[in-house]
Amino acid sequence: MVVAAVIFIIGALLMGFATNYAFLMFGPFIAGIGDGYALVIAPVYTVEVSPESSRGFLTSFPEVFINGGILLGYVPNVAFSTLPTHLSWRFMLGIGAIPSVFLAISIITMPESPRWLVMKGRLHEARIVLNKTSESPEEAESRLGDIKEAAGIPEHCNGDVVQVPKHPKGDNVWKELFISPTQSIKHIVLTGIGIHFFQQASGIDSVVLYSPTIFERAGIKSDHDRLLATVAMGCVKTVFILVATFLLDRVGRRPLLLTSFGGMTISLFLLSIGLTVIDRSNGQVTWAVALCVMMVSVYVALFSIGAGPIAWVYGSEFFPLKLRATGFSVGVAVNRVTSGVISMTFLSLEKAITIQGAFFLYAGIAGMGWVFFFTLMPETQGKTLEQTVGLFGTFFEWRSTARELKGKKMNNNHQIQMATGDVVSS
Repeated sequence: MVVAAVIFIIGALLMGFATNYAFLMFGPFIAGIGDGYALVIAPVYTVEVSPESSRGFLTSFPEVFINGGILLGYVPNVAFSTLPTHLSWRFMLGIGAIPSVFLAISIITMPESPRWLVMKGRLHEARIVLNKTSESPEEAESRLGDIKEAAGIPEHCNGDVVQVPKHPKGDNVWKELFISPTQSIKHIVLTGIGIHFFQQASGIDSVVLYSPTIFERAGIKSDHDRLLATVAMGCVKTVFILVATFLLDRVGRRPLLLTSFGGMTISLFLLSIGLTVIDRSNGQVTWAVALCVMMVSVYVALFSIGAGPIAWVYGSEFFPLKLRATGFSVGVAVNRVTSGVISMTFLSLEKAITIQGAFFLYAGIAGMGWVFFFTLMPETQGKTLEQTVGLFGTFFEWRSTARELKGKKMNNNHQIQMATGDVVSS
């Protein structure tokens, strides 16, 4: 993450001090490399440090701060717009170096991931981090035991530094993920790629990036009114992501994601109907304009309460410890490629099948996403990272696997209670 922050600083300074167009384009390219680092590392680090009781809440924070940063970016942009043109754009782009400096400094003070420390055999350091990030010493020891088991370290090995069994590196990791995966890994990879693909393929970037165009086609002619509608949409997106952070560990990932994609499908369908009515009417149809504005807001709100944050939370939870970084990075790559394709093809899609046709298409993709998650996605709420792997491998039969694991957990708890009772009575 320190490397990512340094890259952010370099990218922002390159843009702010650009002397020509090529130089200006090179800055975002460099910043994009840092963005790639951060998008992979931040969720994985957060999910590995967080206790299971608040893992969803904490892991959704990257999405919260991304959208909060976008909103905060409007403020200096408005202030710098009063400067001469040759200075205003430089300040707008270069000011990004300032928060990046604070990011780099703050990262230095953060503890290392306890799971990474265990993978390196540094149990004493891992125990210190777990004691700081757990609600009780007992929970810290329980988490440490689960991590040791996942890393292949025998239970009796409790030294400060221990020998760790060799784990796959480089080509072997890719082999386990794609060439000769187990049934469990196949299920995990399919779900991990699917959640990132459907998050972007449902059209969120087209709605956000081209919202002024959408509002113009919906009948809002004033530039000022379109700007207000766009800012309002950004506020809605941020507010509902905040709502999602408090629901993830209470309601669960699966109900929120299914509600999100179901609502997104309906709102995109109704947006398409409203745009069709406006396109085929001679005068302004007030109810259709209101419907379009409302459905854009509803779509953004529903995306923010489920599809937006859960892709990062869920995608970073279920990969096995030794495959987590590589597996999650594949999901992020799919996410970014899909985002780029959707953003770059929207205008061409609009010309080919009309803007309402484009949103009908996105509605269909969102509906396919709902079916995909309903049939293949198990609930990971309340499970440790090591337990989530056991939910996968049966594909459409994952519910029976979850019931079996729940039964085993209840049986183990019962045995512990019985043993405790025997000790007390004796």
